[in-house]
Amino acid sequence: MPQALETIKFYYDYKSPFTYLAFEPALELERTHRVALRFVPLEVDLKSAYGGELPNRTERDWYKVRYLYADARRFANDRGLVIRGPQKLFDSRLALIGGLYADAGGRFREYSIRVFERFFRRELNIEDVAAIEAVLAEAGLDAGHFRGYAAGAGTAALAAAAEEAECDGIFGVPMIIVAGEPFWGNDRIGQVIKRLDQMGLGRVSPA
Repeated sequence: MPQALETIKFYYDYKSPFTYLAFEPALELERTHRVALRFVPLEVDLKSAYGGELPNRTERDWYKVRYLYADARRFANDRGLVIRGPQKLFDSRLALIGGLYADAGGRFREYSIRVFERFFRRELNIEDVAAIEAVLAEAGLDAGHFRGYAAGAGTAALAAAAEEAECDGIFGVPMIIVAGEPFWGNDRIGQVIKRLDQMGLGRVSPA
């Protein structure tokens, strides 16, 4: 495969259904274009966005949440994916640190697809360190050092990623940054492809 000419950023959070929907199409960009994806974790503040804890939400907040999940399921049904709304507001920091750990070990894709798939089937508690370790091991990684990493370097790396997101003006996920230009949402992949084609980054024939 010819060497990538452009690195593009993909900001993600495992509790975002729209990031799940964007994940595999984004991976496909490395096959169809001369680009390399750099994955940057960002925990989104769902409490602020959707009216706080579940018992405190107004009916208007619930209208928005129900619509967004209905929309996500429409996209998911077209591709045979399952998206069930989580039954609480999860803290995704541990899973995101797992993503950093997996990325450093060269198994980010294998880890991430399992986390997304199982979380939205309600089969994975992303706040459970043992559950995250099990996914890391299944993805082909040695999870023996994960707890130490999560308590130290991983927490620092996640904080650095949040600072990077602030510098990039990131307000939500999934967000793809192409040559400084942001594209927000799973339904912007077509626009990303158009921009990459304009930059002359399409492969003559996909590898």
